Amino acid sequence: MKVERLIVGGFEVCCYIVYCEQTKEGIIIDPGAEDPKILNLVENLGIKVKALLGTHGHPDHVVGVYFLKEALNVPFVLHEEDDRFFQDKTNFSFFKSWGFPENPKADTTLKEGDEVLFGKERLKVIHTPGHSPGSVCLYHPENHVLFTGDTLFVEGVGRADLPGGNFFQMMNSIKEKILTLPEETVIFPGHDYGSKPVSTIGEEKVNNPFLEEIL
Repeated sequence: MKVERLIVGGFEVCCYIVYCEQTKEGIIIDPGAEDPKILNLVENLGIKVKALLGTHGHPDHVVGVYFLKEALNVPFVLHEEDDRFFQDKTNFSFFKSWGFPENPKADTTLKEGDEVLFGKERLKVIHTPGHSPGSVCLYHPENHVLFTGDTLFVEGVGRADLPGGNFFQMMNSIKEKILTLPEETVIFPGHDYGSKPVSTIGEEKVNNPFLEEIL
């Protein structure tokens, strides 16, 4: 499995193009802007995109879905709880006040234990609520790679003060769902807020001050 990272949008979201080297089938995780460089990289690499995935439904991570769906004719996939929560106009009104358009409706919804397949690769869906009700991490068990969205950052954790957020739930998700994975697991976060772009679970147990109370 190969991973390419692009920083997109005003909130500087880490958008990942993840693909199977053998078949060139892939997915786009967190398309957070209508940015032509996403399409350009897909075309330059010769990737056959199968789906657009949101690690959660905050618009800074999915606002590029409209643009990419039209260009690539592929489905948008999101956890069922975030799709339901952010389709509610009252819940979304906070983000609309920031100037975001209404969230795209998911074509397919995810739940705990689902697998996202592309080529000969698979990503396991781990439901990690807290940053939002339907936040997920996407785990590649063979390569020990984890896309953590805004749940766990390098040397940090996500905020939980946005609509649908719950700090205690988020920290429990990190403790029970993320820190129990092998320590060599490489984490690819939703924003580049730390001292380096990626880390490992083992390194975060040592270097992340927000995890001290749950270790």
